[in-house]
Amino acid sequence: MAHGQDHMNLPLALPLLLRVWCEVSRRAYKKRPTASHLHTESFARRSTQHPFGAAASALPLPAMATEAPTLTALLKKAAAAFPNRRAVAVPGKIELTHAELDALVDAAAKRLAADAGVLPGHVVALSFPNTVEVCLLAPRRSDWIRFDWMDRALVIMFLAVIRARAVAAPLNPAYTQEEFEFYLSDSESRLLLTNAEGNPAAQAAAAKLGLAHAAASLTDAAGPVHLDGLQQQIANGNGFHLEDNDNSPSDVALFLHTSGTTSRPKGVPLTQGNLAASVQNIRSVYRLAETDATVVVLPLFHVHGLLCALLGSLASGASVALPAAGRFSASTFWADMRASGATWYTAVPTIHQIILDRHASKPEPSYPSLRFVRSCSASLAPAILDKLEAAFKAPVLEAYAMTEASHLMTSNPLPEDGPRKPGSVGRPVGQELAIFDEQGERVAVGSPGEVCIRGRNVTAGYKSNPEANEVAFRFGWFHTGDIGVVDGEGYLHLVGRIKELINRGGEKISPIEVDAVLLDHPAVAQAVSFGVPDDKYGEEINCAVIPRDGSPLAVEEVVAHCRKNLASFKVPKKVFITDDLPKTATGKIQRRIVAQHFVQLATAA
Repeated sequence: MAHGQDHMNLPLALPLLLRVWCEVSRRAYKKRPTASHLHTESFARRSTQHPFGAAASALPLPAMATEAPTLTALLKKAAAAFPNRRAVAVPGKIELTHAELDALVDAAAKRLAADAGVLPGHVVALSFPNTVEVCLLAPRRSDWIRFDWMDRALVIMFLAVIRARAVAAPLNPAYTQEEFEFYLSDSESRLLLTNAEGNPAAQAAAAKLGLAHAAASLTDAAGPVHLDGLQQQIANGNGFHLEDNDNSPSDVALFLHTSGTTSRPKGVPLTQGNLAASVQNIRSVYRLAETDATVVVLPLFHVHGLLCALLGSLASGASVALPAAGRFSASTFWADMRASGATWYTAVPTIHQIILDRHASKPEPSYPSLRFVRSCSASLAPAILDKLEAAFKAPVLEAYAMTEASHLMTSNPLPEDGPRKPGSVGRPVGQELAIFDEQGERVAVGSPGEVCIRGRNVTAGYKSNPEANEVAFRFGWFHTGDIGVVDGEGYLHLVGRIKELINRGGEKISPIEVDAVLLDHPAVAQAVSFGVPDDKYGEEINCAVIPRDGSPLAVEEVVAHCRKNLASFKVPKKVFITDDLPKTATGKIQRRIVAQHFVQLATAA
């Protein structure tokens, strides 16, 4: 068994986990408001009542602030406390202090309100095509994942939209016109913002839907941000004026979509209060301070890079650097880290693996002293965690997050706050966490069940989707759809998605466990296991692996390694040796997509 994976030997209770989860009584469900009514007109002044009733903690509730501030208040407090400290920078090109960033955001927010007709609750979509161009490549083919980073205008305009009490809807600039039409329509956006170069697909979609478009640019660090095209499209002035205390915790500030791994993407509205709670949780568990700095290696149209790297840093008075090369590159990453005085970074496992591959093939003369390295958004194999710690002499903290929770849910602690456990995603941070069986009863410590959470960081519900809300908020908790086990010390160990468990003739196989064993092989760079239809067993397990550069790897070698470390029924029956894996824009691997890809290849062969 791979190091740190003995917790995966789960009890025979696992067959219960894929039964149809029973429906909760209507009385229990009615205790929380659904989000079926959510639309842009109701975004601005939603009730501050939390969607969940009071209940005893399933696990001890970690310490968190008692007040319910807004994200805007947290950012303004940091700007007032640390006005002259660096806030945002591109090494060697431009720097903005917290005071300068705050002034630019306020000015842009006033411009949106006065000239763009943006009112509280209006949804503003942001897509910057030439500044956040995404192209994911496997490490065998390149040492980079390209996130051609935004000019400062994207950061400023995102914060300005929120400051104006509007709703920011950042969109992946790589979407097709058809995809833009769906996301712009589903969010009920009123305005599309791009940079000066524009985004033809987004603009065509906006034009088809009758939305206004404006181009934002920042030519001088002193500002202001220029918004071109407003006067021609929107009548000037609407009588709304910003005041210092306008933002409310109940204002919906951010609108994102789930990745849609099993169904159509669902809209997730997050309030100022949700975002503030999450940012406070992030600051608390990682002890972020004004002396910290990080390099953002993730796109800002998802919660990982947006909440943890950007907003968590800015609210702490810390600094954020955008890659000088305009994209994440393993060959320039450490130069950016040194130039910015970085003390930590957060990334998905794919990026960690690329950084490790670069270290193995062309190590740096020296590495900066880091307080910690963080991993989130996908499972980090214990073997990769060990290699990261050995290479960069810093504790690696694996965390667990979801869009619906405004990102952070659990995390391994810093060394001074407790042990970190390879293979675990840590303890709950600033929220309650419970493991339920299908009847809505808490399971015993060490027993598997569905991971459920509740707290101020959790969305009130999906937009205009009562069916999804009824399933997701049963028993007064948000149901993550993940199966997990909490050990005696309160650490959560994830087994997999309910719909991703592989049911081989009644035996339930955790793909996370199989992934960890595959990644423990020294010649394997990346790996993913998945279920495929099988006439005899219903489902069978397959896997796809990417060999390390210069490492010959045979199918027989992979199978022998698995037989040595896994029970026979968990050993993949077909192994695909490949040089690439389908990934999302943030580097995530979705098993369903990978399975479809390789099943099609096998069928065509």
